Amino acid sequence: MSNISMKNVVMASVLAISAVTSLSANAVTVCTGGGATNGASFASGTNFVKTAFTPKCSANVFLDGTETNATLFKVGSASIKGKKYYGGSTAGGAVKAEGECVAVAAGGACAQTDSQLGEAAAPSS
Repeated sequence: MSNISMKNVVMASVLAISAVTSLSANAVTVCTGGGATNGASFASGTNFVKTAFTPKCSANVFLDGTETNATLFKVGSASIKGKKYYGGSTAGGAVKAEGECVAVAAGGACAQTDSQLGEAAAPSS
């Protein structure tokens, strides 16, 4: 898969999860970079999600999210096969590349911590 296609897959996954996910104020690891499996299950609540669901995780994708309040949800993602990490939020709505994964400069791969960096870098106002 080309780098641009992978970027589009990761960005679409992040947007889909951020559009329908409800979490507590704590950061939640949704996808852990393994095979294509179910992610963390989310219950209905008073913020974004009105019906409980379990998201599907693509293979090799890390995804983290935090629901801060009824108007702010932040996500971060990275791919084991990628070079960059991404972040986005409901404050601005755009998902964008936030930086290069920490281990890539040394020839390594992206990790869950890079996804968390993307989430932390996403706008909050």
